[in-house]
Amino acid sequence: MTTRGHSHGSGAVNRRRLAIAFGLTASVLVAEVIGAFITGSLALLVDAAHMLTDAGGLLIALLAARLMEHAATSRRTWGLLRAEVIAASAQAAILLGVGLFVVVEAVQRFAEPAEIASVELLVFGIVGLVANIIAIVVLSGGRGHNVNMRAAFLEVLNDALGSVAVIVAALVIMATGFQQADSIAALLVGVLIIPRTVRLLRDAVDVLLESVPRGIDLDDVRQHLLDEDHVVDVHDLHITQIATGLPVLTAHVIVESECFHDGHAPEITRALQECVAEHFSVAIDHATFQLEPVGADRAHDLH
Repeated sequence: MTTRGHSHGSGAVNRRRLAIAFGLTASVLVAEVIGAFITGSLALLVDAAHMLTDAGGLLIALLAARLMEHAATSRRTWGLLRAEVIAASAQAAILLGVGLFVVVEAVQRFAEPAEIASVELLVFGIVGLVANIIAIVVLSGGRGHNVNMRAAFLEVLNDALGSVAVIVAALVIMATGFQQADSIAALLVGVLIIPRTVRLLRDAVDVLLESVPRGIDLDDVRQHLLDEDHVVDVHDLHITQIATGLPVLTAHVIVESECFHDGHAPEITRALQECVAEHFSVAIDHATFQLEPVGADRAHDLH
């Protein structure tokens, strides 16, 4: 069995940018929760939940960047990389609860609209938008570094849309007195939250169930391996994901028997590793191949 070694470092991730963006988002989250109680605004409370999504996403990204630098131990051979999956699952569960609350509360408020302090609502909406804009500027310089940074940028960008909805609701209430604008804005922000929550939960479950990572076609990988010189068959092919951006492949590869006698086996292993690392849109850098001679698969079946 041959394994290709790689560093678990994530050198491209700018942790300082993530930390600044997280600090801004978390601060506005606290301010919006306080503002929701002061103004009575459902939209502001839902936008605070939206902020919770983004703060959680940024914290996960920040933790992932830090955890990827920790060396593995004899007990935890992948370190703490899967901590982000546990955090994402908890975050999704909370947000699903918030989503249900929003629907019930918004329907009730359409029938009996609450009195909204529109001026204060506008102030808190503007504060949130300004903080989001600053975070967007901070993260924009690093969004092309990797998937982690790009996801963090999109988190904050989506949250800015939620702040805009709160501001529009405040302006409508100030201009027309239409209190239901707050409930409409709350539902619009909820529309932004729910699909992301479902995706977050789905992605976390996929990792825990060791599903093939999105963007990787198992049959395509198998065919590329079969196309390599001297490869006769591939079986027990598994591709799973340890954490975000870290797919892992294991496979038993049947090769021509003479390859074990003419010293050609190491070259085949190297070719297989280069194949999965370079030929696909998602690079598989952690690949373990067990080379077997023709007939070995039949021997396995007999046992």
